[in-house]
Amino acid sequence: MSDAFDAKAAVKHLRAVDPKLAAVIRKAGACPLEPRLRYPPFEELLESIVYQQLSGKAAATIYGRVRGLFPARRHLAPQALLDMPDEPLRGAGLSRAKLAAARDLAAKTLEGVVPTAAALKRMPDDEIIERLTAVRGVGKWTVQMLLIFRLGRPDVLPIHDLGVQKGFQLTYRTRQWPRPDRIERAGEKWRPFRTVASWYLWRATDQAP
Repeated sequence: MSDAFDAKAAVKHLRAVDPKLAAVIRKAGACPLEPRLRYPPFEELLESIVYQQLSGKAAATIYGRVRGLFPARRHLAPQALLDMPDEPLRGAGLSRAKLAAARDLAAKTLEGVVPTAAALKRMPDDEIIERLTAVRGVGKWTVQMLLIFRLGRPDVLPIHDLGVQKGFQLTYRTRQWPRPDRIERAGEKWRPFRTVASWYLWRATDQAP
């Protein structure tokens, strides 16, 4: 796991404060999260935009075609995407909405709205969310996934994530689908390790019959 927090300490805390979540932890075992920022933020977010509302296989194919338009580049530069005409990008499979979002992402990266990787590491979660959601097509959930799986932030709780909601319902055996505000209140006791709690709520859905 990232140096941002200690996974063993997180599990110890969660088991102590929440017996129901502790039952999920016993079945799921250790949390193997190993957050790593693979690419510059521009590329990470571009990939997220392409993957929205698509199956993983279809999105991977489209993203591969987009990257294939820039074969000589190890990392895709925002200016290179802005310089590319619409036709090849649309031909690669980008919808008009995703193409508009990709161009806005490139422009805001050049403007400095999207921080560098080094800057992201120094910024608090709320500031990262505020900056990145200024980009067309990038919502809070997308940024929270970046915080969890790429930046290794320890205290992220994506209350609007359907998997987290389903895992909460299964873990606490609620008859009604849990409202986000209920999950947020329940999650206060998980602080400062709500990221690991979220991971175990996702695992709760895997454990369901």
